[in-house]
Amino acid sequence: MKVNVGKMLSNRAYLSPGLEGFAGEGYRITFREANERVNRFAAYLADRGAAAGDRVALLCKNSQYFATAFFAAAKAGAVTVPLNWRLAAPELSYILNDCGASVLVYDAEFGAVADQLRGETPVRAFVRAGDGGGDPRFEEVLSGQPADEPGADAGGEDPAIIMYTSGTTGRPKGAVLSHNNLFWASAGITHTIDWRYGDRFLSVAPMFHIGGLAPLVANVHRGCTSVFMPSFDPVKVWQTIAAEKINFMMSVPLMIAFMIRVPDFTRLDLSSLRFIICGGSAVPETLIKTYHGMGIKVHQVYGITEYSGAVTFWTHDMGMEKCGSMGRTVFHGNVRIVDWNTGRDLPPGEVGEIVCGGPQVFKGYWNNPDATAQALEDGWYRSGDLGKMDEDGFVYVVDRLKDMIISGGENIYPAELEGVIAAHPAVAEVAVVGVPDANWGEIPRAYIVKKPGAGLNEEEVIALCRSNLAGYKCVKEVRFVDALPRNAVGKILKQELRGQRP
Repeated sequence: MKVNVGKMLSNRAYLSPGLEGFAGEGYRITFREANERVNRFAAYLADRGAAAGDRVALLCKNSQYFATAFFAAAKAGAVTVPLNWRLAAPELSYILNDCGASVLVYDAEFGAVADQLRGETPVRAFVRAGDGGGDPRFEEVLSGQPADEPGADAGGEDPAIIMYTSGTTGRPKGAVLSHNNLFWASAGITHTIDWRYGDRFLSVAPMFHIGGLAPLVANVHRGCTSVFMPSFDPVKVWQTIAAEKINFMMSVPLMIAFMIRVPDFTRLDLSSLRFIICGGSAVPETLIKTYHGMGIKVHQVYGITEYSGAVTFWTHDMGMEKCGSMGRTVFHGNVRIVDWNTGRDLPPGEVGEIVCGGPQVFKGYWNNPDATAQALEDGWYRSGDLGKMDEDGFVYVVDRLKDMIISGGENIYPAELEGVIAAHPAVAEVAVVGVPDANWGEIPRAYIVKKPGAGLNEEEVIALCRSNLAGYKCVKEVRFVDALPRNAVGKILKQELRGQRP
């Protein structure tokens, strides 16, 4: 029997019908009710000709609408395409045309964007989640549809999701994740960290990102309540944790950095909170230790879209002395460190490319065989990340392979320089990139955001590097900026910095 992500919800509704499945502002839905709504929307998709393999795009913030449409598409055999709602209409148009989406579900607040997409894309059915506009409302299309289980036979290695990468290297590519991929990713994370039946999970990391979507599948699989928060607000996050008795959540470093600045948040009843998962980029050790000192555990996750979510976890029971690592590989997963030129496995402690194996490895990039061939090698995913593994099996991510600077024949890892510069009390944020140089090929340049009122100059930064690093590694140029460019999940867009002129 094929695994179908949508039918996982059917099984959960059978086992835990009265357990709260989805909750948010103004609604609380049991798993039985959620499953009935999913079946009705699956029937609607069938009526609109969304056959097996058709693409259903979601321009929705975290909510029961996103969850309902996603599981319905899976049951109908269609493929969900989560859209980054921060993108402009031309960017969304590219994705919709690239994947050939026939249905678009959108939040009412994105009605103007949806109007811009009409006639420019293959979308033939628009469904509005919320009031306003002229398209059929989500609740209207459910009305009159049967709540019976759909009869589609999709699952297994069939595509379930096309998740477009953040596009840090150009046009976004559509990573195709199968039903099996999502199932094994769910099994991996729920058997690696403390994910319990009946837990309440705060879903605030955007579900157009794999770090936001993978927990939704895991919550259904394990029997946990997803409490949806459409937009991140650090004050409201703490209030919701207290009010909804949240047990854990997914975040990115910027989120927890803002959260810790909320005045007097520890006065709230946070006793239900067991831990916060944090990923998307490396979590500073100082931030982990600051939370730890306040009695809140921050578990670090290293995740990749093309791996269907988590690759490794560091948790507190692995030891605070290892909190600078990304932890150990998830259950059912596999990680190797290889020479990026020869593919040879490297011994512990040596830096190489991180490659990932296991049933979580994606199917390839949508309509992009060349990119797929570059990323997959004998079933292993070449992450493009540089890292090392210690004798105890802990993975350390050093940098992105494409970000590595080769200066005078020497390899320089920007993350190492960034760590030194970030420790200066005047530095709020820093990014180091390689820029062309006639003599050395490339030299490191630092872009620095200073803390308000702080005094710092280029000579001081260069002197700081020289006192902590080998001479060839030190930054040669410094630029002070008001902000660093970031994508929707908080990753610094280094290609934009490389393109900036002095």
